[in-house]
Amino acid sequence: MMEILIVVVLLAVLATIVIPSLAGSTSSARESTLTTNLKLLRRFIPVYTSHHLEVPPGYPDGDTTAAPTDQAFRDQATLSSDAGGQTAPRGTPGFGRGPYLSKLPRNPFNKLDTIQMVADGADFPVNPDASHGWIYKPATGEIRADTPGADGLGRAYYDY
Repeated sequence: MMEILIVVVLLAVLATIVIPSLAGSTSSARESTLTTNLKLLRRFIPVYTSHHLEVPPGYPDGDTTAAPTDQAFRDQATLSSDAGGQTAPRGTPGFGRGPYLSKLPRNPFNKLDTIQMVADGADFPVNPDASHGWIYKPATGEIRADTPGADGLGRAYYDY
């Protein structure tokens, strides 16, 4: 009976050592994925812009007088397009640009791939609310993670 009690105590001590380190590695993995996904999106935006008459993704059919939309950004990233920013399925004649991404990456913290568009002339939200995967301002090409909180060094995920 005493041997079983000793084994249980030893397992409890090992669990108190191992479990916090596993939790830290999960957070570290999410931070790394967030950084990688932001790099991917931040590389796509200027490449798309340079291929489409200096019009950034998000404007429907490349029309900068129209309000930018999540769906236009998504289509312009994952479908083929023409120089004006109109999209079509892969392989459609006359739509020789793209696709640039196979799919939009998900934010690893909230698992969302949706994009909150910041209208031309508007400011980014002061604080993220995790209601979307990403927050994007087409007028400047800036994209941020819609993730509250900070990493172990105190840097806000919103500022990654």
